[in-house]
Amino acid sequence: MKYKHALFLNPYVESSSTSIMGLFPPTGLEYVATSAKDYVQKVTLLDLRYEKEFASKDKLLDFIRENNVDILCISIVWDRQFQEICSLLNYMPDEIPLVVGGYKATLEVEKLLQSCSKIDIVVRGEGEETIKDIMKDLSLEDIQGISYRLNGKIQHNKTRPLCSVDDISYPDRSLRRVKYRIALNGVDITKLTFDTVLSARGCPNDCKFCTFKLNPLGQKRNYSTRQVESVVNEIQNLDAEAILFSDDNFFSNIKRAERICDLLIERKVKKRFFAQARIEIANHPHLLEKIVKVGFKLLLLGIESPHDHILAQLNKGFDSFAIRRSFEVLRRYPIYYHGYFIYGNINETEDEMLYIAKFAREIGVDSITFQKLRIEKFSGLKNLAESTPGYHVTDRGELYSDKYSHAALKRIGRKIKFFFYTPFRLLRIVKKALSVGLLTFREIVCFFTLSPRLLKGLINRELEKKRLKDSLKRIFIKNN
Repeated sequence: MKYKHALFLNPYVESSSTSIMGLFPPTGLEYVATSAKDYVQKVTLLDLRYEKEFASKDKLLDFIRENNVDILCISIVWDRQFQEICSLLNYMPDEIPLVVGGYKATLEVEKLLQSCSKIDIVVRGEGEETIKDIMKDLSLEDIQGISYRLNGKIQHNKTRPLCSVDDISYPDRSLRRVKYRIALNGVDITKLTFDTVLSARGCPNDCKFCTFKLNPLGQKRNYSTRQVESVVNEIQNLDAEAILFSDDNFFSNIKRAERICDLLIERKVKKRFFAQARIEIANHPHLLEKIVKVGFKLLLLGIESPHDHILAQLNKGFDSFAIRRSFEVLRRYPIYYHGYFIYGNINETEDEMLYIAKFAREIGVDSITFQKLRIEKFSGLKNLAESTPGYHVTDRGELYSDKYSHAALKRIGRKIKFFFYTPFRLLRIVKKALSVGLLTFREIVCFFTLSPRLLKGLINRELEKKRLKDSLKRIFIKNN
């Protein structure tokens, strides 16, 4: 074997221990590290979000040298901390090959190779097969899906075709040096360990705002599923008590989802399950009954908008009437429902954006997340955004208009949050989370105890409401 010790590094260092990003294992990096195992004597996986003793550049460098690491693989997935990570890359030893991959690395391949002289190879797109060729020490020109420098110029090799998901080994969790739990202020609020399972890649739907079905190269990952037995075997061998299916829509294939549920029931697997879904799952009450029996506690639903013209623009495939009808069914089942919404859509008014909060309350969704519309590189809305007068797209894909600036959209977002998350709504969330078994009483108590900002916000909101009532009362008395 060419390499004796490969270090796979998740380079993100969370400045706040309350960040939700600290919850998720670096599954993409774990997939690639697992693929490399048969081609190198030793594999080490470091997650700097948890192993903060190595967050210092010098400490990390000491670890690399003391452990005789002879190839370094770093994943760059997000926009955040990009400059800090570039600085870290340039601090790495000259004598050790440096391989960089991940979603953001693929998007910024030219920039990375120009600004980070220590990088030897950038892996573009999915890396499970490419890493094998790198570890086998094939000539660079013979490895598909990589970019590198050749005679002072950046060379992009042919893009690697996407392989079948059944040809990819699922992550070897024994590589982990930490356990993943929900934490606030650095303190675990639950003893439950958490993990993610990918049962399928790609999505059969064609929502125009979504680029998850495409990799950063614009390749479409056709909906491809793993064998049911393989998925259940993976789950059964996990220590984690809470599992998120990270599929774009776990229920894309209803019969397959039912078979997974049947096998989990047959094997008496007891865990808390979470999954992403579409509202059409309401058309399958038999499946809803099964997922309740299996232990599904949370469904993450892409609702996106209350308005038919926006839903049509986004190509969601349903209208507001279908959303209301679906929730009439969904509310009958003891499952916590979290809805995703998009605001700041093309030609959307402020009143239409603010209606999100009212609509969400009307349909009975338990909690919501709302994000501004982004126009990514291969977005199906890119042409519309660029051709609509008064609308602009930044280099980072942020959409704004002459009427609604970034600041105006941020202000509208705060209003949506204020209108939906009332103190009464928060109490309902607690009650629902307890009743469906999403969280235990102890976990909820810990959450509020360790979230002084949340409690302070509730108190301030109540004081503001009281001051408003007192002012109105004084005006009424004075005028009468």
